[in-house]
Amino acid sequence: MGDDGRRQARVRDAATMRALAHPARIAVLDRLFSGEPATATELALVCGLSPSATSYHLRALAKAGLIEEAPSRGDGRERLWRSQHRGLEVATGPERGAAEQAADRELAGMFLDVEDARARTWLARRDEEPYEWYLASVSAGVNLVVTADELRELNERVLDLLEPYSRRTRPNPPAEARAVDVTYRAFPRV
Repeated sequence: MGDDGRRQARVRDAATMRALAHPARIAVLDRLFSGEPATATELALVCGLSPSATSYHLRALAKAGLIEEAPSRGDGRERLWRSQHRGLEVATGPERGAAEQAADRELAGMFLDVEDARARTWLARRDEEPYEWYLASVSAGVNLVVTADELRELNERVLDLLEPYSRRTRPNPPAEARAVDVTYRAFPRV
């Protein structure tokens, strides 16, 4: 649970996973997980769609129980959206049904596509970035030899190491701080 009492949304059913499997919806959720409400127009800037197309995605996320309408900021003419969650925990496991497993694979594939697109965007513009950011960035691959228990422990330690820097849990970062994408994957080789 975060300092503000919000928890991660636990996603286990196929319908919710299918509702998430769109890059615009993930971008909207990422913004709303910050805890600040936003309008469809504000969220359209985040996901690169028109406000009306964004409204469609907002309604789908609300139907899935991931966001809700928020109290107005003033005169009540604008429709605000918020999330009571601070992130997503998506897992089905091999014991779930075929529909859940298929939806999980679709959602995981969409996440991989989004992560890869972000990395490719960085590669395309990294030479234009300030030198300190160029030097601070890394893309690395390490082949480990571990047991399943050791891998679970390693995953917990890595995620614990990242948590203090998370945008969702770091309310007052230094002025020179920037949003940084970190992708961590750990899985057995075939």
